[in-house]
Amino acid sequence: MSPRKIIIDTDPGIDDILALLLALSAKPEEVEVLLISLTFGNIEVRSCLRNVVSMFHILEREMKWRREQGRPEGFGALRACRPVVAVGAEDPLEEQKMLADYFHGTDGLGGIHASHPHLTPKETWEHLFDPSADPVEVEPVPTGDAAHRSFIPSKRPAHEEILRVLRENEADTVTLVAVGPLTNLALASAADPETFLKVKEVVIMGGTVNFPGNVTPMGEFNAYADAVAAARVYALTSPTPSSTMPTNSVSLQGYPEKLSKQLTLRQFPLNITLRHGMKRGQFRKAITPLLETGSPLAEWVSAFMAHTFKTLERLHPGHVGDEAELSMHDPVCVWYALTPVDPRWKSSSTSPEDIRIETTGQWTRGMCVVDGRNRHRIEGDQESSSDHGLWLSQKAGNRIWRMDASPGEENFGEIIIERLFT
Repeated sequence: MSPRKIIIDTDPGIDDILALLLALSAKPEEVEVLLISLTFGNIEVRSCLRNVVSMFHILEREMKWRREQGRPEGFGALRACRPVVAVGAEDPLEEQKMLADYFHGTDGLGGIHASHPHLTPKETWEHLFDPSADPVEVEPVPTGDAAHRSFIPSKRPAHEEILRVLRENEADTVTLVAVGPLTNLALASAADPETFLKVKEVVIMGGTVNFPGNVTPMGEFNAYADAVAAARVYALTSPTPSSTMPTNSVSLQGYPEKLSKQLTLRQFPLNITLRHGMKRGQFRKAITPLLETGSPLAEWVSAFMAHTFKTLERLHPGHVGDEAELSMHDPVCVWYALTPVDPRWKSSSTSPEDIRIETTGQWTRGMCVVDGRNRHRIEGDQESSSDHGLWLSQKAGNRIWRMDASPGEENFGEIIIERLFT
């Protein structure tokens, strides 16, 4: 069986880095990571880029260390296919920018670049992503530079790289895993909706459905950070995208009236991701012997995880000592992309659901709105006084597959540790 092809759109970030490591640590027959596209979100996008380059730098050192120790190198997916790395959106489409550096640290990894400078590569790589040199060609990687051998830097904007990958592969063969704000996806789908719809499915970490948010009472961070972008991407799941397009969106043109297909979108809201975690005690037990034997990856991950667990203790009462638990929001989405045929993945009993993203509410930006009324569906597509917004129409509304169960809910921390470190 050929490996599953994926794009990861991300804003690294602590759990984003763990999600990337999970993908790259897969066996080559499991997955082929074609592109890592970067967006603002947890931190500024240039800091996201530094974190990704640092990750590749550490992985080169880790694989060298494992060879010298007589251990299996691991990271077969990375060794089999160097992903392209592209820099994307710096700001949301419409709203004021909000970052999550209060949790992830100003550099996204708990200040690791200042506290552990020996784990960060010298910034001689920045010119590789400079579009002023040549905005078309992908920059060849210097073969003698260990920090750059594992990825291909691109000078194109991330949304253009997303479209390039989809054009160059057969329809319905590439899965797009989006674990940050959806700005890059909105830009790509606006520029060329039919090419964007060649994607097999879009797997999104975002939103919360009838469940508390994590940045406002109603809003989950990724949906809140660019609600207009999320609403536009969700609208592509509708038979009539105009029925759910945000009315306050002026930065991008609308979609054509007729599209060749509807987008398949799998949403991983807080409802499911908060059930997947890694406890400090669990992490410490696994990482200590690796630190003692000199694993570069263990030292790097341990440094930013130490900051994370301290932050959890400060922000969340009851998360103390070895019981402090980091939710694995983004790795859950990558785990699905690696194992989509596992029958233990389940969507909600009401999927596909008409889930819409609120973009104009003063207190409800980013809210996932669902219709809980017990009403008869109607055939027409004309708005009526009793159904403002066409919530009951068979021809309108979004069609979202909301994921609700996984094969790793009970032991996901163990899965992550085993995949990354053994």
